[in-house]
Amino acid sequence: MRRWLRLLPILAALAYAGAAKAHPHVWVTASSELMFAADGSVTGVRHAWTFDDMFSTYALQGIKTKRKGVYTREELAPLAQTNVESLKEFAFFTFARVDNKKQKFADPIDYYLEYRDATLVLHFTLPLKTPIRIRQLALEIYDPTYFVDFSLQKKEPIRLVDAPATCTLAVQRPSDGSAAALKLNEDTFLNGENANYGAMFANKISVNCP
Repeated sequence: MRRWLRLLPILAALAYAGAAKAHPHVWVTASSELMFAADGSVTGVRHAWTFDDMFSTYALQGIKTKRKGVYTREELAPLAQTNVESLKEFAFFTFARVDNKKQKFADPIDYYLEYRDATLVLHFTLPLKTPIRIRQLALEIYDPTYFVDFSLQKKEPIRLVDAPATCTLAVQRPSDGSAAALKLNEDTFLNGENANYGAMFANKISVNCP
């Protein structure tokens, strides 16, 4: 839990709130774009993560705005920076393999927070440290500790941007792990026995470019 307090201070309140005694604590609806260069190489992943309304409400506490209930990109900029800087410790919950070889991402760029429909949406781009031509790419989005529950948005959750015409895309959505996680108390996750529990509920994206 202490490592999560560095992600956002409001997580402390969520973790110890009476309604949050078991995992997960935060829910995210994700949509992503896999970006290609003109030569057909993959250059990175662009994410848009919509946080649940309770998390959004806590995160917005203390943020000063010119208009009540309206949050501009500029007003949310410090919070966006805190998010992306802290997410680095968790590998941005984004794991990529190309031809079964693990790929590394550079620091995020083009990041900002948007306030939409009473929720926060975090936008950011993860460039690959080295763009690479692919035959097969596997992308997974999940939190290994299952503190955050990631689900893909229903319509067009993943898009290929400027990909070669021969590339195909497949998406595997996980089952809902919340019910199973509720049977485990907080100590079960904190003692390390379930450090990779969330892998069972990873969103899996496969891209083939023959």
